[in-house]
Amino acid sequence: MSTLPRRFLPSTSALRALEALDRLGSATAAAEDLNLSQSAVSRQIQALEEQTGVQMVIREGRRMVLTPDAAQYAADIRAALTKITQATVKLTVNPAGGSLDLAILPTFGMRWLVPRLAEFARLHPEVTINLSTRLKPFNFAREAFDAAIHFGLPEWPGTHAIRLKTEAVIAVCAPDLVADQPPRHAQDVLRLPLLHIETRPEAWQAWFAAHGVEAGPVTGTIYDQFATITQAALHGLGVALLPDYLAEQDLATGRLVRAWGGPTASPGAYHLVWPVEKSRDAALLKFRDWLATQAEDEDALPR
Repeated sequence: MSTLPRRFLPSTSALRALEALDRLGSATAAAEDLNLSQSAVSRQIQALEEQTGVQMVIREGRRMVLTPDAAQYAADIRAALTKITQATVKLTVNPAGGSLDLAILPTFGMRWLVPRLAEFARLHPEVTINLSTRLKPFNFAREAFDAAIHFGLPEWPGTHAIRLKTEAVIAVCAPDLVADQPPRHAQDVLRLPLLHIETRPEAWQAWFAAHGVEAGPVTGTIYDQFATITQAALHGLGVALLPDYLAEQDLATGRLVRAWGGPTASPGAYHLVWPVEKSRDAALLKFRDWLATQAEDEDALPR
């Protein structure tokens, strides 16, 4: 990185004061959070304004309000400070083997990934895996993750990916929902209340298309996770498209039944994705290479 002018590299103390003021909304709260006096916070903000030549706050008596531009700057600074903190944690907690901050989809992560992690820990005890859940793609530049488990197509900008597992779904519901009038054709499922998962907005259209039904827009209630949509199906609120690995136990016990048909391939697949700039990270390389051995496809190379 080329040497930047001094005014573009403010002190960490001044940046923390700005971030705290934005996050907490008042100089008093920011001072308490940083263990400083209110006047010290004000001086840090003033020094930042003088260094950058940009007005950061509007002063109304003793009250300080961030300008819109300063609020956006504070959000960017917060992301940078978070990255610095997490990088320091990595260095101090596990300096030898490193660590991997991984965003996972909650259901797939718990059902498919976590049971396999014991093997990775045995093979690579020097690497620490930290897991957090995220339901949708995010900006790796703003969230300090090294990699993520993602469902869909490998079209996440600025990333590489390996495919882990395709998905087959089954249309399931509580037995009572279809007891009086079981569907005889896929078309008949349209008359039932349909449950949608937020991360698969085209799932029902794809399911009907796979059975030769032109369904058009398919309406129904929307759920954000498989855990909640499964409970809705169990309580008779409608028909859900569940991954076969998730539905098999409730189907075996009779708590759920197939509304119609068997497993149908979903568009997309589960992928491990990581930002291009992390491609040489040692902990990520070990995890990626091991995870490729767990993938169902013979060709699991990055693409």
